[in-house]
Amino acid sequence: MAEYKLKVTTGSMQYAGTMDPIYVILFGSEGQSERSELHNFFINFQTGTTKTYTIKTSLSLGKVLLVRVEKDYFFGLLEDEWYCAKIIVTSPEGEDTLFPSYRWISRGEEVELRGGKAMKVFEEEHALLIEHRKKELELKKNTYLWAISDDKLPHNSHFKDVSEMQAELRFSASRSHEFLNTKRTIGVELLFKGLAGSNKRWKDIEDMKKIFWFKKTKMSEHVSEHWKEDDFFGFQFLNGVNPNVIKRCSKLPPNFPVTEEMVKPFLRDGSTLKTEMEKGNIFLCDQKIMDGIPAWMKDGNSLHVTAGLCLFYMNPESKLMPIAIQLYQQPSEQNPIFLPSDPETDWLLAKLFFKSADLLEYEAVHHLMNTHYLAEVFAVATLRCLPVIHPLYKLLIPHFRYTLQINTTARQSLLGPDGALSASTIGLEGLTEVMRRALSKMTYSSLCLPENITARGLESIPNFYYRDDGLKLWNIINGFVRSVVEYYYPSDSDVRKDTELQEWITEIFTHGFLGNKLSGFPACFNTAQDVVKFITMVIFTVSVQHAAVNNGQFDYSWIPNGSLQLLKPPPTTKGQSNMKTILEVLPNVGDTVKFAAVAWTLADKYTDAAPLGTYPEERFDEPDPKRMIKEFQAELSYLSEEIAARNHQLKVPYSYLHPAEIENSVTI
Repeated sequence: MAEYKLKVTTGSMQYAGTMDPIYVILFGSEGQSERSELHNFFINFQTGTTKTYTIKTSLSLGKVLLVRVEKDYFFGLLEDEWYCAKIIVTSPEGEDTLFPSYRWISRGEEVELRGGKAMKVFEEEHALLIEHRKKELELKKNTYLWAISDDKLPHNSHFKDVSEMQAELRFSASRSHEFLNTKRTIGVELLFKGLAGSNKRWKDIEDMKKIFWFKKTKMSEHVSEHWKEDDFFGFQFLNGVNPNVIKRCSKLPPNFPVTEEMVKPFLRDGSTLKTEMEKGNIFLCDQKIMDGIPAWMKDGNSLHVTAGLCLFYMNPESKLMPIAIQLYQQPSEQNPIFLPSDPETDWLLAKLFFKSADLLEYEAVHHLMNTHYLAEVFAVATLRCLPVIHPLYKLLIPHFRYTLQINTTARQSLLGPDGALSASTIGLEGLTEVMRRALSKMTYSSLCLPENITARGLESIPNFYYRDDGLKLWNIINGFVRSVVEYYYPSDSDVRKDTELQEWITEIFTHGFLGNKLSGFPACFNTAQDVVKFITMVIFTVSVQHAAVNNGQFDYSWIPNGSLQLLKPPPTTKGQSNMKTILEVLPNVGDTVKFAAVAWTLADKYTDAAPLGTYPEERFDEPDPKRMIKEFQAELSYLSEEIAARNHQLKVPYSYLHPAEIENSVTI
């Protein structure tokens, strides 16, 4: 007679427990057990509990390979799903084997859990496990399908509605409740104030501070007080929600005829534009990607989007100052170059139009496509190509939590007929075209922060906290990923032999980057270093980069600082504007509050957030990866202290890349 101890853990989320009977069969290298009930007496499988059970067999099963779990019916009651977190099996010899589950199990469902150390496909030896692995991947490929909504954009999951998804892909009950409660709170306040859906025009910019009674942050207050200031305008291109577009300028583009005389008053005494370029103090933001993008028709009238160029100067006080703005790509008498010395409202309008185009590019490219859409590609490929026992599945799956739900929801709401982004200056058609253009020119190096910073010439620009924190986080993630990958792939031949890994990267190359060989993205892996770099990019993109472009959305949502929608054309001559002109350009009350409400929702905090470096699901069974995770967490903790100390010294702190503020995955 042999005895096997089973330590069964029920998840701690709401409604995880069950009163239904649970049965198991143990499959070992020498045989299998009988179907045995884990007697619960209606109380054992309670939320957040761990209970131990004994299964007796007439002979030893050898090494336990699989645990089949079945949830049966408890007559007369409604469906009562059970969230099985994990099962630890202790053999008669005292050896513990972890069988991770971390999924919901329904009545009548049989689930086979694979346990033990992480295993690559070419390492499998036992026929039972080889067959199990094959069937698991067949099921995954039939469960998670690719869909093509636009043949020039990254492909997405086939789910059209959240209700079609497996329960473990969806928000937790607490997240759903908080998410809906936030939307309800916003809706009630806006309806009570008569702001929602209002076609009225703003009579005073100060009135926009009263949109929400209690939703304010120190940064949102700072933005509403300082939005007119040039140094704050420049600051945002380094440390606002879109730090991705500015570049060092050593030569003016031919279509931006800024002269020495124009900008000399804004440079240090006695200096010239040529001299400052040579010193590396001149920077450029070129919005050519927006050129020719069709504008949306609102109430029968075409809205107005620009595609400008802005020249910046890093002054002796280390402040990045805008010194010239041209709002369209082709210079002409009707497309003047605006200067800080122009009438105040002319210069404000030039900055407003430039910032609006930047905001549209940011939402379409740097937020939606480069984080949300790519995260979905990485997630679907992982779910389809890597079995749960694969080491890289164990490493990556925490970084795709909730991603499929939030993207499916966004396609229905934000990008739906009544969505905020559909009501932007360029509408859904324009946003889609911007993304198409961006993807056709996207490169691998642009998603790898160290290479991105070097390519833009921003290695030494001062007060660039996004760069400083981002590079440190890239290096920490890279070190962690290297230790895990080299542990499981001690030689490059191991990488080349892993057919599942090769299929994974091929699917990403095909469905994410549309097979564009000029992009530099890999279609296969030849070395362990190839794998390290790519997985570093994946984790960085879905955690750090998403935090950088997402978490400040409410802080910077003050509409005069940058609006997704502008109603009037930009000035074509100088000296004809006033503050009334600015109010006429800005969206009406209803559209303004719609944009503000979305910013609140997308930047909100949720109690079930999983910060970068947390791995609440115990998937690795080996001591070394567990140690690597702890070392990763320690490094993030040290960086947290460093960032907190720096921010304490700053007038305007930069906290979006504080590790505690970064979620493991794209969840909102």
